[in-house]
Amino acid sequence: MDLVFKALADPTRRLLLDRLREHNGQTLRELCARLDMTRQSATQHLDLLGEANLVTVLRRGRERLHYLNPMPIHDIEERWISGFDMPRLHTISAIRHHAEESAMSNDQQSIPTYVYVTYIQASAEQVWQALTDADLTARYWGHANISDWQPGSPWEHRRVDGSGAVDVVGSVLEAEPPTRLVITFDDSPESSTPGGPSVVTFLVEPHLDIIRLTVTHENLPNSEMLSGISQGWPAVLANLKSLLETGEVLPQAPWEMVQPHG
Repeated sequence: MDLVFKALADPTRRLLLDRLREHNGQTLRELCARLDMTRQSATQHLDLLGEANLVTVLRRGRERLHYLNPMPIHDIEERWISGFDMPRLHTISAIRHHAEESAMSNDQQSIPTYVYVTYIQASAEQVWQALTDADLTARYWGHANISDWQPGSPWEHRRVDGSGAVDVVGSVLEAEPPTRLVITFDDSPESSTPGGPSVVTFLVEPHLDIIRLTVTHENLPNSEMLSGISQGWPAVLANLKSLLETGEVLPQAPWEMVQPHG
């Protein structure tokens, strides 16, 4: 946590995080233009934010896109806030957000993207198996993700309550075991944008002696779905992490929050 506090101590770095909160997934050029900052200075600050895991960088061709990663701040909340006065703080926050709704800009017309990063004490093969094995997904997600996981194949997010109902269907776009899996998430017309259905990318990378798992959910149809998955993905992936590291899932099932209609 020392790196997080060090990164947050600088007002320029806090401003960079604010700009990413307003518009996630910016390039270095975009961030520099909005802050009137040199590329060298911005790069130094972003490198420190990356070391603290507050910013995640994804490469798209020759560009590097920067995303805010809220997990370290969430860890601070869990350690010092959640056990004390969270109900009152939630009430205050709800009032504030309601008051701010009318002041929000129309910049949110752009298609939102969500990025989440977690670190898991496991091998890349074990993480890949947890993402693609129907029995394992049933344990930590409450739904069995069923497919042969070949590019072009369909996949189903099937309930395990005995009903056999399928809540989400999609297609496998890319599969490069054990490092990269790309799927569409809900192919129904009402959940698609003009650019097509939303797309989830799982990137499994070695990090020191553990695994870094980055989940990117793109082309979301609306802010309601963004809000829903912003709660759902952290819960699902925390359950996956717990299963791989301890053999047990967390006490509360989180999977219902990751549904296509938010």
